[in-house]
Amino acid sequence: MTRDILFLLQPRFADPAYGGQVFYCEHCVLMEGVLAAFPELAERIEVRRVPWPRPRPEVVALAGEANQGLPMLVLADDAPDGLETGRHGDVRFVNEKAAILKALAARHGIPLPHP
Repeated sequence: MTRDILFLLQPRFADPAYGGQVFYCEHCVLMEGVLAAFPELAERIEVRRVPWPRPRPEVVALAGEANQGLPMLVLADDAPDGLETGRHGDVRFVNEKAAILKALAARHGIPLPHP
């Protein structure tokens, strides 16, 4: 893989477990805000917005069935070791909000969030 891939959930999804109420993923919306604040980031990484229902075939293909939680940053082959929070075969990924922001800063030069 030549570029990092950021997987986000498409906003406005209905959850049958809550009577079909419409939601958004707060961590994915945070990442959308980061992309809006730093538009150069979207030129350096690939962003894929996927539907809410599982299974999420695009995510499963890279990170495996057990790792479908989003947001997720799938690291390119040239990413240094230690940024990942998980792996599936040879694919390394980051699937924790703070770790994704740290990896985006380390790999793509955006600032870190204020503590």
